[in-house]
Amino acid sequence: MRTGDLSALNAARLRREAVLSITRLSDDSSVIFLEGQASPPGLEDSVRLAFRSGKSALVEATGEALFLNVYLPPPRIVVIGAVHISQALAVLSAIAGFDLLIIDPRTAFATPERFVGVDLVADWPEDVLKIRQLDPYTALVAVTHDPKIDDFPLKAALDCGCFYVGALGSRKTHASRVERLRANGVAEDALERISAPIGLDIGAANPAEIAVAILADIIGAFRSRDISSVPETAV
Repeated sequence: MRTGDLSALNAARLRREAVLSITRLSDDSSVIFLEGQASPPGLEDSVRLAFRSGKSALVEATGEALFLNVYLPPPRIVVIGAVHISQALAVLSAIAGFDLLIIDPRTAFATPERFVGVDLVADWPEDVLKIRQLDPYTALVAVTHDPKIDDFPLKAALDCGCFYVGALGSRKTHASRVERLRANGVAEDALERISAPIGLDIGAANPAEIAVAILADIIGAFRSRDISSVPETAV
């Protein structure tokens, strides 16, 4: 790989952008693509599969053997609310390979004793997210039931294109939430992206089962996410 390509690849990874190197095996030449950029003719399906699966592959196109090496940013989950569901989700997300951050300004809930070994911040989301910013490789899960805590990160997640945005609450609660977000300038198509009631409908009846439903919904959203938008930063 050329030094320039390697530098571009490393820079994209530092920016938490998905990047793919395509190497021609006959002469070891390579080219770099960001997720969302136009693929070379004949490679559209292979590139799409690589970005969605995170798996590198040996393919053939236009009579040549090519190696597609894909680098995805580590997907992460940001949970707003240090509640029982969050405790279960912290355990499950680690098993599934997701990094996880829990944010809750309520110090009675956000305690190290309740979340041993978990990345936990007892502060307001609007303050935390200035430093630990959301991005398209982040899933946002809001579970406090408190608009003063949940609404800001929900809007921030929709604005930055998080691959999953979910919020706990009944349909009535969500209808009120949608009205608040709409009044705060969130577009209709963005509002439709919110998974609410949160998680897959599996009849979950307790916090652990709700956590399973949420994680399954997140995985489904991650593996089927839209990769058609062109990144603002070009290689």
